Amino acid sequence: MRSLRRCDVRALIGGLVLGYAADQAIGDPRRWHPVAGFGRLATALEHRTYRDDRLAGVLHVGLLVGAAVGAGAAASAVTTGRPVLRTVLTGAATWIVLGGRSLNREAGAVHRLLQDGDLDGARKQITHLVGRDPAELSADELARACVESVAENTSDAVVAPLVWGGVAGLPGLLGYRAINTLDAMIGHRSDRYRRFGWAAARLDDVANWLPARLAGGLTMLSAVLVGGRPGNALTAIRTQAGQHPSPNAGVVEAAFAGALGVTIGGANRYHGVVEDRGELGTGRPADQRDIPRSTSLSALVGGAALAAAVGMSAGHGRWRRPRSRS
Repeated sequence: MRSLRRCDVRALIGGLVLGYAADQAIGDPRRWHPVAGFGRLATALEHRTYRDDRLAGVLHVGLLVGAAVGAGAAASAVTTGRPVLRTVLTGAATWIVLGGRSLNREAGAVHRLLQDGDLDGARKQITHLVGRDPAELSADELARACVESVAENTSDAVVAPLVWGGVAGLPGLLGYRAINTLDAMIGHRSDRYRRFGWAAARLDDVANWLPARLAGGLTMLSAVLVGGRPGNALTAIRTQAGQHPSPNAGVVEAAFAGALGVTIGGANRYHGVVEDRGELGTGRPADQRDIPRSTSLSALVGGAALAAAVGMSAGHGRWRRPRSRS
C-alpha cells in the first residue's frame, strides 16, 4: 500500500509540473476550452435554477461545483496505482485550469498598444482583463487597471489552482476552477445576480483566502528581483489591503503595489456603479512602464507557487505513511 501511495504522490507532483510547463509554453487552448464548455453548461443550468434569491444560487453552485469535484474524484479513483495515467490526467487538468501565460500575453498586448499610442485599441484590449468601463480611461488609468488585473489574476489563475492541486489533487484542481468560473459569471453585484450570485461570490472568497495570502507572501519575497523592497510590500499588505472591498484581491494588489514601488487603486466604474478600492502602495502612480514589471513579478510568483504546491503534494506521502508495528 505504501508503494502505491508514494507512486500516486509522485504522479501528482509530475502532473502539476507538467501542466505548469504546458501553460507557460502554450497558454490556454484556443478552441474547445473545457472551462468554456463548463461555462456553457452553467448558463444552460441557470435557465432552470435561476430565482432571485440566495437559496436558488446555493443550489446552482452546489450542483456545478459538486459535479466538478465528483469528476475529479472519479478520475483519482480510476488512476489510483496507475502513475502514468494519473500524471497525464493531472497534467492536462493543471494546464486547463491555469492562466498564467494567457494573463501575461493579454497584459503585453495592452502594453504594446499603449506604447504605440493606440488608446482606443488599449481600451478594447483591457476588457479582456477587467470588468470596469474603459471608455473614458486615460493611458495611465489603463496601465493601472492592467497592473491591478495582473496582480489579482496571478493569485486567482495561477497560485490558487496550484495550491488546490497540491492540497487535493484532481478534485481540488477541477473544483477550484468551477468555483472561480462561477464567481466570474454570477458573482458580481448586478441587479440580476445580487442575490442569486451571493453563494458563488462567498465560496470564491473562501477558496481564495489562503492562496491570496500565499501569493502576497511570495510577492513580498520576489520584490527584490523586480527592483522593489520586501518591506514595502509587507507594509502595504498590513496597512492598506483592508481598504479593498475584496478580502483577497486587496492582499495581492497591495503586495504588488508595494513590491513595484507604485500606487494603484482608487475609484472604478463597474456596470454603472462607482466602487472605491482605496489607494494601495506608495510612490508614483503606476503607468505603462510598470506593466512588464508586473508580468515579470507574476511569473516569479507563479514559479514559487509551483514549488509550494510540490511541497504540499509531497506532504501527502508523509501524512499517509502507515505506522510501523512494534
